[in-house]
Amino acid sequence: MPAWLTIVGLGEDGPAGLGEAARGAIASATLLIGGQRHLDLVPQQPGQKRVDWPSPFDTAIDLVLSHRGQNVCVLASGDPMLYGIGASLARRIDPTEMRVLSAPSSPSLAAARLGWPLQDVTLVSVTGRPVELLHPHLVPGAKILVLSADGTSPATLAALLTRRGFGDSRFVVFEHLGGPRERRIETSAAAWGDQPAADLNLIAIECRAAPDATVWSRLAGLPDEAYATDGQLTKRDIRAVTLARLAPLPGELLWDVGGGSGSIGIEWMRTHPSCRAIAIESDPERQQTIAANAAALGVPGLSVVAGRAPAALTGLESPDAVFIGGGLTVEGVVETCWNALKPGGRLVANAVTVQTETALISWRDRFGGSLTRLSVAQAEPLGRFDTWRTALPVTIWVAVKG
Repeated sequence: MPAWLTIVGLGEDGPAGLGEAARGAIASATLLIGGQRHLDLVPQQPGQKRVDWPSPFDTAIDLVLSHRGQNVCVLASGDPMLYGIGASLARRIDPTEMRVLSAPSSPSLAAARLGWPLQDVTLVSVTGRPVELLHPHLVPGAKILVLSADGTSPATLAALLTRRGFGDSRFVVFEHLGGPRERRIETSAAAWGDQPAADLNLIAIECRAAPDATVWSRLAGLPDEAYATDGQLTKRDIRAVTLARLAPLPGELLWDVGGGSGSIGIEWMRTHPSCRAIAIESDPERQQTIAANAAALGVPGLSVVAGRAPAALTGLESPDAVFIGGGLTVEGVVETCWNALKPGGRLVANAVTVQTETALISWRDRFGGSLTRLSVAQAEPLGRFDTWRTALPVTIWVAVKG
């Protein structure tokens, strides 16, 4: 089908900033769809039908699709393919059926105002997303652009930065970028306070950390004290080795069976923004702990499934990797996980007791893979001297599904 849909990105300057093709697409459309703010920016054309975005958003996509083959134009902000309607429509419409005519995005405009090379900047959106997504990016010297949800976002983010020890960070709020009402407010995160901003704003952060700031690496093996826990926690050194065996790749999904404090799923997701994890946990208090740890460490999207394996695994999306931290001796757990794994998927299981280690040996004999035993010792005081305190050895089974 020939292109019937045109998506036009508008800046705050409205049609004045558009090229001839974009102006022509707006004027010739039989159906013009957009937010009321965008519709008000362009002149009405005789015989043209105009529709404000309906709610909920999914119905808007269906509205566009219901006019397939007609001359439809959708108005968007800036670059429609950057956290915009263009990306949503492209998931439902063949690219050959649509044209995207972009305006400069607000992050591009902000980077230009600040003199920041855009390729060196981290972009985070809190529009309809948790502000905790900012946590993994808070490292000294980082430059971050944040797409705000509304006028309260700057105060919320400033408070988050201050709590983390990043209150001295450069904090720049841009309002109405690219338009006649553009305004720039520059201060530190700690000095921002609770003042509101215009609903249409973008926040630029240049991270500056206090000596006692909480800074976590994105590599596996966060300190144990990073987690709230009742003791059900895969310890730091074992966790780092376990994540190395799980080998997360962008876009992959992990099942963390017997989630405990959530550390394996959390650190899996921290490796890349597109990594996903499901923690299966039967204890209600631990379920709450997993959710709290996930938010505090910047991966609030970690999904918690209440229940016991294998029953709780029914109907879940097939995983790319599975970690079994509990339930190895429960009938059906390992078989269910193995059968659900995608081809090439990795299954990793840790055992501490003789019984669970015996189970791992039998599973290795059945499905193949490798066994590794780790013993970690920490130096601790003994009178005026130090001695080695050895933790219980952990046996790790790793198998890759052919």
